[in-house]
Amino acid sequence: MSRLHTGLARYNNHMLPFVKRLKEHALRLGFDLVGIAPAVSPSGVATLRDWLEQGHAGEMKYMERHAAAREHPRAILADVKSVIIVAMNYHTDSSADDSQHDVLRGRIASYARGDDYHEILRERLNLLLAWVQTESPGCHGRAVVDTAPLLERDFARLAGLGWVGKNTMLIHKRLGSFFFLGGLLLDLELSADEPFTANHCGTCTACLDACPTQAFVAPCQLDARRCISYLTIELRQPIQPELRPGMGDWLFGCDICQDVCPWNRKAPRSFEQAFQPKPTPNLIELLQLSPDQFKGWFRGTALTRPKRGGLLRNAAIALGNSGDPRAVPPLIEALADADPLVRGAAAWALGRLGGDVALTALRDRCSSEADASVRNEIEAALAENHVVAGERGE
Repeated sequence: MSRLHTGLARYNNHMLPFVKRLKEHALRLGFDLVGIAPAVSPSGVATLRDWLEQGHAGEMKYMERHAAAREHPRAILADVKSVIIVAMNYHTDSSADDSQHDVLRGRIASYARGDDYHEILRERLNLLLAWVQTESPGCHGRAVVDTAPLLERDFARLAGLGWVGKNTMLIHKRLGSFFFLGGLLLDLELSADEPFTANHCGTCTACLDACPTQAFVAPCQLDARRCISYLTIELRQPIQPELRPGMGDWLFGCDICQDVCPWNRKAPRSFEQAFQPKPTPNLIELLQLSPDQFKGWFRGTALTRPKRGGLLRNAAIALGNSGDPRAVPPLIEALADADPLVRGAAAWALGRLGGDVALTALRDRCSSEADASVRNEIEAALAENHVVAGERGE
């Protein structure tokens, strides 16, 4: 290309409307969708208040602490006028497609199989902010990736990126729902996109019907206390016994309500290297990880969030649900783990698997167990097996 043509191209590019150039730059940075919403009070504030009042947040106390801050984005950036919402596809594969899945491997939600998305999105949003500040000197902004009190899905709908489905996920007609959302708050008044007002879920209830723990109390209403994602990630205590069987072999998070969504059937796969699945230990290997080994395996990923005790608790429950006798020896070892959360889950799992070896180990541990909650788990496991044996006439 001649110098004249190069100069004309640069001139024409600069003459494009600012918002169009901003969106093109966002796409060049690797975002798959970008939209602009006005900085207003989101319509979901009332829904959030009602959700909290019903106790559906469970132990996520930070949701209640920051509820007032979510009423307007000025709580994050005082002079905010516009909210840029970006989406980044993380769909690498589907647990529903994995017909060869080994139950001793355990399932991890798609979003957590690669690097921690927070840093990736935040870095690129800051690059977008730097571009904006070059184009508009004196502009102030802040990048947020779900750690700030912003109702991202509300603003994504306002920015025209999709609708909130019955499973409470934002759904885009092309991308489905396997994507991350991030926001860039600016003190610039930008022309906003048309809000997405349609809802394309129709009469479909696939997501509601597929949830094994019945976490949806109604369309678009999730009781987090029953959600596998909440149970495996946010809950720091023993998981309610009645919910454990429904958790299946989920180790961290859950994709079920997304896997069954028709809008995800033809959703494109992500080629972002950072989101590609990393190797992880199987459930038996997990139970044998020391604290240092745990840090070494999962540093830089989302799997550190439930901490070692939470993740090993999940592994024990998944092994209990596996029905595989290979799980018995490592579960017996886990009865001596330093963390009572792990010991209690191992006791339940051994009781669920049953058999003379498992039950003998439980009886032996019961006499020496100092933690009352773990003793209760052991006694409940033994009692359950006694009832089952009685029903069989053994």
